[in-house]
Amino acid sequence: MVTDLFVVDIGRKAMLLMLYMCGPMLICALIVGLAIAIFQAATHINEMTMTFIPKILTVLLVLMFFLPTMLALFKDFFMNLMAVIPTIYH
Repeated sequence: MVTDLFVVDIGRKAMLLMLYMCGPMLICALIVGLAIAIFQAATHINEMTMTFIPKILTVLLVLMFFLPTMLALFKDFFMNLMAVIPTIYH
């Protein structure tokens, strides 16, 4: 039987999974953006591509580094979800 607690628990696990998967990329992009903003403020260079390209490269590098872990986390979540679905209605 599906209870409110069951649905909230699945939603909580999904939100935590999203944070675990997006967190490293967002934090690294934030750090790179902050470093570039400080550099731009110190040198008075206001070039938009100066912030855009390093952030993209940083996110891609972090994604390549953490992709196996992210896939493992997503696979575990999906397998647990698929194992629970048949037990919902009995």
